[in-house]
Amino acid sequence: MSNKTTNPSEITGRVLNIQRYCTHDGPGIRTTVFLKGCSLRCKWCSNPESISPKPEIAYDAKKCAGAKECGACLKSPFPEGGFYVVEGADDDKVHINWDLAVDCDEATVSLCPTEALFMYGKKMTVEEVLDEVERDASFYRSSGGGMTLSGGEFSLQPEFSAGLLEGAHERGINTAVETAGNVPWASYEKVLPHVDTMLHDHKLTIPERHKKWTGVDNRRILENFKKAYETFPNIQFIARTPLMPGVNDDEEHIRAVLEFIRPHKNVIDYELLPYHRFGIGKYEFLGHVYELADFTTPPDETVQRLRAIIDEAFGRNQENAEDE
Repeated sequence: MSNKTTNPSEITGRVLNIQRYCTHDGPGIRTTVFLKGCSLRCKWCSNPESISPKPEIAYDAKKCAGAKECGACLKSPFPEGGFYVVEGADDDKVHINWDLAVDCDEATVSLCPTEALFMYGKKMTVEEVLDEVERDASFYRSSGGGMTLSGGEFSLQPEFSAGLLEGAHERGINTAVETAGNVPWASYEKVLPHVDTMLHDHKLTIPERHKKWTGVDNRRILENFKKAYETFPNIQFIARTPLMPGVNDDEEHIRAVLEFIRPHKNVIDYELLPYHRFGIGKYEFLGHVYELADFTTPPDETVQRLRAIIDEAFGRNQENAEDE
């Protein structure tokens, strides 16, 4: 039964990005809709621009033409001292006072002719998003793909997410979600009736270690996942671990996750996502410091050893699993 109570053209949400032709966010070729806002603070986060629920200014200094050649931002109505030039510096690049940047908006960003200033996030309606997603409907049909909601944490915008997911089904589009699980159960109750596949993170097993690395313990997360497995038997669940060297790349964690998920037959797979450094540049764009700059990708032999444990638990031949 539909729980839709609002016209889709009236439901708005904060969208970070819409990325097409994705192949790792659920089955087939997918369009992934990234939403703003996250309830975790993972130290390794590769999408820092998704954490804040609000649109926020970003700055790529490499694109700045400098105060002498341009200086448009210095003449903007941005709060006094928001943009400034360092006297005596080797160049005349503009700098941002990040404490004042929360008051910046699209009007200020639009003054920059080189697009050194830009915004992460914008408000969109359900119909605007779905019209964009539906552009690739032929690829979804031929590949078994569809739309994936991600973030941040998509379910922090439950009404908007439910409208997107239900609307996708009405247009014949398969749905998937990527979630970390740290939300009120009421949010899941609103969105999961419209989900075909749920990809969900088991980041760490021990609550205290989970809190150390993500900002919260994992008690509510595990309760939500177990309840989701049992309440929505028709959803296909795929467990995931972002594999961090020296943090959770050990057999104890992998076996603990397997013990948690294997009793539930609708958890069809468990994927490992080795750590990468692709998001470091975005920290600089936001004026943030990346705490794990010295971390490296886990060795291939570690990843393969842990994947072999998973394949054994799922009754798969390792050689065949690698070919899938």
